Amino acid sequence: MTDNLLNVTEDERNERLDIFLTKHMDGGLSRSHIQKLIATECVKVNSKLVKANHRLNAFDTVEIIYPEAQKLDVVAEDIPLDIIYEDASIIVINKARGMVVHPAAGNYQGTLVNALLYHCGDLSGINGVIRPGIVHRLDKETSGVMVAAKTDQAHLSLAKQIKDRTASRLYIAIVHGNVRNDHGVINAPIGRHAIDRKKMAVTFTNSKEAITNFKVISRFGNYSVVECKLLTGRTHQIRVHMAHIGHPVVGDPKYGPQRSHFKIIGQALHSTQLRLEHPVTGEVMVFSAPLPADMQDILDSLNNMI
Repeated sequence: MTDNLLNVTEDERNERLDIFLTKHMDGGLSRSHIQKLIATECVKVNSKLVKANHRLNAFDTVEIIYPEAQKLDVVAEDIPLDIIYEDASIIVINKARGMVVHPAAGNYQGTLVNALLYHCGDLSGINGVIRPGIVHRLDKETSGVMVAAKTDQAHLSLAKQIKDRTASRLYIAIVHGNVRNDHGVINAPIGRHAIDRKKMAVTFTNSKEAITNFKVISRFGNYSVVECKLLTGRTHQIRVHMAHIGHPVVGDPKYGPQRSHFKIIGQALHSTQLRLEHPVTGEVMVFSAPLPADMQDILDSLNNMI
């Protein structure tokens, strides 16, 4: 078992337990996962078992008791990985476009988790048997740098860094249109689309804070190349935010045009840099990955049009 203690502040008086934990563990645990932990008696308030809707008092102590990881049904697979860095606590990889991060219904093979299990043998168990080691994720058709945790200690540290915004993530995106401002901040909450539940949308209903900083790197008339820095980590955040300001990501039919003029399968979005503190040594580490060939081909094509 692994324990984690959180203290309730005066400002958090009367918050529901599950909402409190969702806020504090946002980088590592979903609300549904937290509710499951509470239901299986893995959370205590002042050493007592309570329900998810329990209202907290100021200065309460919330204890999370992470159960030992269950035996995985997910099969380890010998899938090549582009490893940027690895030690006993973390592994940083350059994820290929088209690779799913973790297994899901109907898709239990060929994922990053399958590959990591084969390569590492063991990963942190905090995110359950289907998503071991996964602290943050990239969409299937987004390439680039991401980190996975080998131990629970590393997982908790990395999740806290993401929640506290001390870890930073930079992305490069090729978007439709000529982005007028050289830089800006998109501060718009994201939640499930009201009609299409497979999509996300900017909405004030059942949504979470979402903030993206962007900077224009270059312009090519009908297209722009932007650098995006995530301050939060919502599902499809950059794709939703860029579409929200009228500049959807190239190759993203979910939030932009159905057809692309370029030969790319998936959106032209790449996680180019990840900065974090090592969970054991505290050393500040910066990892980067070059643009994949398909995005570089688009840039070459746009440069040739000038």
